[in-house]
Amino acid sequence: MDFSHQREPPFLRLRNVSHAYGRKSVLQDVSLEVHKSEVLALLGPSGSGKSTLLSVLAGIVTSTRGEFILDGQDISRLSAEMRGLGMVFQDFALWPHMTVAENVGFPLRVRKLPRAEITRRTEEALIRVGLEGFKSSRPQQLSGGQQQRVALARAVVAETRLLLLDEPLSALDPATRASVRGELADILRKLNLTTIIVTHDREEAFELAD
Repeated sequence: MDFSHQREPPFLRLRNVSHAYGRKSVLQDVSLEVHKSEVLALLGPSGSGKSTLLSVLAGIVTSTRGEFILDGQDISRLSAEMRGLGMVFQDFALWPHMTVAENVGFPLRVRKLPRAEITRRTEEALIRVGLEGFKSSRPQQLSGGQQQRVALARAVVAETRLLLLDEPLSALDPATRASVRGELADILRKLNLTTIIVTHDREEAFELAD
């Protein structure tokens, strides 16, 4: 493995991040660094605060204290849509009434981009995850692994700088999980995006992360 990137300044730096739900402290002074194009796994049992850390980083939840520096920019007080992050949730959160292309292009429609630009970026994102032939399909017509790829394409379609995966294989049955894990590892290498994965599965962490 090439560790040369670790001599460069970190692409993402978390400093003393804390969060509490009422009186219950979930995160206490969490600090970490992630380098550009690195895939980092946060491994720990359920309830240890992994998903909360991702939600705070994504801007879905407001941290009690701490700062996030992404590519030299302090994003701590930016709204979720201004942070340039893409997130894949445990259940993929795909809309069943939309086609694959409509699901992937949804973030761009929210930003009111021109139709031609939405089509171009959507097609590029589907090519990146190997689903270029499925743009007219509905999520329920796809396998679990293919649904995950749709969620990945939607997460990266808007020029994502940082990819966040929250227990990315937990929605799959055990028989499917092992094969999809290998597919996901290949896709993450091809995407070449700085990525943080949270998981409670040691095999998943060791296969997916650097």
